Amino acid sequence: MNIMACFRTSSLMLLLLAMAGPLAAKPAVNPDGLTLASVNAAVALAGSNELLHDKHANRVVPVASLTKLMTALVVMESGAPLNEWLEVYPRHIPAEANAYSRIRKTSELRRGDMLRIALMSSENLAAYTLARHHPGGYDAFVAEMNRTAARLGMNRSRFVDPTGLSAGNQSTAADLVRLANAIMAHPKIGEYSTTRYFTARFRQPRYSLPYGNTNVLVHRQSWGVALTKTGYLEEAGRCLLMISEMQGKPVITVLLDSFGTRSPIGDAGRVKRWLQTGDSGRVAGAAYRYEQKKNAHHAARGGTATATR
Repeated sequence: MNIMACFRTSSLMLLLLAMAGPLAAKPAVNPDGLTLASVNAAVALAGSNELLHDKHANRVVPVASLTKLMTALVVMESGAPLNEWLEVYPRHIPAEANAYSRIRKTSELRRGDMLRIALMSSENLAAYTLARHHPGGYDAFVAEMNRTAARLGMNRSRFVDPTGLSAGNQSTAADLVRLANAIMAHPKIGEYSTTRYFTARFRQPRYSLPYGNTNVLVHRQSWGVALTKTGYLEEAGRCLLMISEMQGKPVITVLLDSFGTRSPIGDAGRVKRWLQTGDSGRVAGAAYRYEQKKNAHHAARGGTATATR
């Protein structure tokens, strides 16, 4: 049975969701026809944790600023008022990676706007500030991130800070599908994450800062992006989580450890083409060699070592 026929026909789609994983049978190393530059990936219909595509989807890896999606969920589930003004405190612990920010210490911004710029523009100090103002403080916030992960069945996930600047924030592509589905209950997170441009207006002192979205696909109406977060750390590579419209359905795409700044966007296009035609095309040789190198690294540590091309 061809996976694309299932995707186009609703009755057969129900059959696909009742079974675990893709059904298409294409030869050799890439049986479902989807070739990606990302080392680890998962694709699912929004609302389902069953994967249409699984590429090392249970491999535990650093997830960089995709961490901020869990931060957003904890903020929203706390019920803290989004219009409350929050003071920006100096860091009480050093950041583990470059934490440059244009935000001035001791100035104030509303919680909702802090969350918006943390998501759309990956503002690390904003994410940190949200945690500092959580009931119980910063440590209680991080503990709640891990409790939330456990409640959602994200059993291979662990969070150590709210920003993603630490490589200790680790998850899997499959676990992040679960997170994306949980976030769907909070439309504000999707709204904030897909804001194209935003001017944050601070007080005490009064000043303004412009922000732009880190995902270029939010500017393309044909993609219908409903949720997005990008991320990068040297240890994590380029990462992207997105819910977007493909073949008239909302699809969750999770791409972890992509090669090159444009690779996640290219992979998103490959997923879309795969769902339309059953074949995504090929990736560049440099990306394939990067994947081989990373898979060898994971194999040496006891992980999966299979590369696809």
